[in-house]
Amino acid sequence: MKYLKFTLVLLSITLFSCSQKQQTTVSSPDKNILVEFSVSETGEPSYKILYKNNDVIKTSTLGFDFAREMALKDNFEIINTTSSNFNETWQMPWGEQLDVVNNYKQLKIELQESSKLKRKLNIVFRVYNDGVGFRYEFPEQKYLSEVLITEENTEFNLTGNHKVWWIPGDWDIYEHLYNTTKFSEIDAKKFANHENLAQTAIPNNAVNTPVTMKTESGLHLSFHEASLVDYSGMTLEVNPQNFTMKSVLVGSENTSYKVKQKVPFNTPWRTIQIAEEAKDLIASNLIVNLNEPNKLGDVSWFKPTKYTGIWWEMHLGKSSWDMASGKHGATTENAKAFIDFSAKNNIGAVLVEGWNTGWEHWIGFEDREGVFDFVTPYSDYDLQEVVRYGKEKGVEIIMHHETSAATETYEKQQDTAYALMKSLGIHSVKTGYVGKILPKGEFHHGQYMVNQYNNAVIKAAKYQVAINAHEPIKATGLRRTYPNTISREGLRGQEFNAWASDGGNPPEHLPIVAFTRMLAGPIDYTPGIFDIKFNQWKEDNQVNTTIAQQLALYVVIYSPVQMAADLIENYEGNPALQFIKDVGVDWQETKVLNGEVGDFVTIARKERTSDNWFVGGITDENSREMTIDFSFLDKGIYEATIYEDGKNAHWNDNPTDLNIRKIEVTNQSKETLKLAAGGGFAISLIKK
Repeated sequence: MKYLKFTLVLLSITLFSCSQKQQTTVSSPDKNILVEFSVSETGEPSYKILYKNNDVIKTSTLGFDFAREMALKDNFEIINTTSSNFNETWQMPWGEQLDVVNNYKQLKIELQESSKLKRKLNIVFRVYNDGVGFRYEFPEQKYLSEVLITEENTEFNLTGNHKVWWIPGDWDIYEHLYNTTKFSEIDAKKFANHENLAQTAIPNNAVNTPVTMKTESGLHLSFHEASLVDYSGMTLEVNPQNFTMKSVLVGSENTSYKVKQKVPFNTPWRTIQIAEEAKDLIASNLIVNLNEPNKLGDVSWFKPTKYTGIWWEMHLGKSSWDMASGKHGATTENAKAFIDFSAKNNIGAVLVEGWNTGWEHWIGFEDREGVFDFVTPYSDYDLQEVVRYGKEKGVEIIMHHETSAATETYEKQQDTAYALMKSLGIHSVKTGYVGKILPKGEFHHGQYMVNQYNNAVIKAAKYQVAINAHEPIKATGLRRTYPNTISREGLRGQEFNAWASDGGNPPEHLPIVAFTRMLAGPIDYTPGIFDIKFNQWKEDNQVNTTIAQQLALYVVIYSPVQMAADLIENYEGNPALQFIKDVGVDWQETKVLNGEVGDFVTIARKERTSDNWFVGGITDENSREMTIDFSFLDKGIYEATIYEDGKNAHWNDNPTDLNIRKIEVTNQSKETLKLAAGGGFAISLIKK
């Protein structure tokens, strides 16, 4: 991979003592964002953030509580500050765009306690035109060699009762529906023990990140974290009365602390994206930019791809994961049928779930260690033959590893499992961690599991294996550092439409997801359901979108692996399949054309391997009219194939009403489209 890099760093170092100066500032390159850092008269560090001279985050305090040490929260003085500028352009090996500008101003503040131990703590701010990232650094020092963190006390003091799109700060699962409320109305604990979730752990009135807000003045904010490595995931505890949030790290029932670290070390970055328009939150690269550059080098062995698979039929009840049921889905014959369909329709891979023994005992059992071995197929599935047949047809197989959250079993067998994949030329695996974590007392989002997920990615890279993790730790931009981190779930996905008792994902779900969860990174949402009602299988369930919106999701909800998730028989003979055949999956440019959180969004993407563009737009439960300005196109004439809601389309009443038409457009063209309730549109733009 060729990297373009232009770096200019200017350093200015100034020494301060407590008596000389207690405040310092740093601004964004465009001067719109200002961070003020100060140490109070009692030595308490704090910061505030302004946007165009108006407060965005009021004075907010910083610090730590420890299990064996005195808290780090006051008695500090500034002993040194370092300011620098940084500007580079780096290239994504795969992604939403090719070139990424990484331009920020940095301020590093070195603090030292005035007390006898004189413990040291650095705080580093990086200020971009689209937001702020800051982290703590524990430098090497005489009187602090190891820390047992019981809490990180990072505060976000908001300026008012903002409108918030949030899910509970669950330590175990991200699969909650988003809520839209005022900040003062957040009540996370009421979602504990939800009937549609495998488990919940919500000890605080807290929200998970990314959490997105809109101020009364119309400014958009999103709070998250970047480069989550060897640390616990962060939730944000809400104080509804005074409009503040405070970090609450995910803990463990097995220790008195939440993070154990040897000094020196850095925490993850705490991030605040700032945008006047909602669409600019999606366009931001703040999260990936705060991660370290690619450590793997050439990863061209991973190819972004569309895929089909033996998966949706299990959620519908047509087949099952286990062989004992008598309707096993992962058979050699069935896999070959999916390979044939994929080869015929420009789809590069097939996922096979339920191929390996152990599914009879994978969930609902207290002791799930040793259930799966990740190399032994059921007797009706010939793994080698399926791989051979796929290669003959030009279709790769995507491996599946469901761990049932038995982490020790998976950790012990990873080398064997990845070596098998390498020997077969399989380069991608979908992993799963369904159920309560083993060992007991750990949670999906604590330090123990952060290390499990990240170590799996690092080990997999040695075998040229890319990981698409389900029931994962949150995405924090590590795909830049380890680009075999290709996608993940980490939200309430498509499968909830097949079996959730609450009616499935409502039409507003994805117009919220695009401005919340998707800001963290790629989503394996598994779009492309054409049989919206699936009455043959489950009369009480359905997908709550039109078929046009299902097509639009291939562009709107980004992932380098995109599933055509429906059954083969539901695609055969349907003209809408042509868009799935045509649409790209790896992008040179991305333009977010419009959007409002929870209402609608339209995104255009240019394919890396051609001059073709694709556009997707979705709406919530409200129908709307939208004019698309094609000025983003290159010069020349494009044949536009428009897949739009029919005049009688409606997500519930008539979801498969679809109109397909062709027109010619240039970068001077505009086109007005009508989106049905719960609907959308998809456009392929093929350059002539």
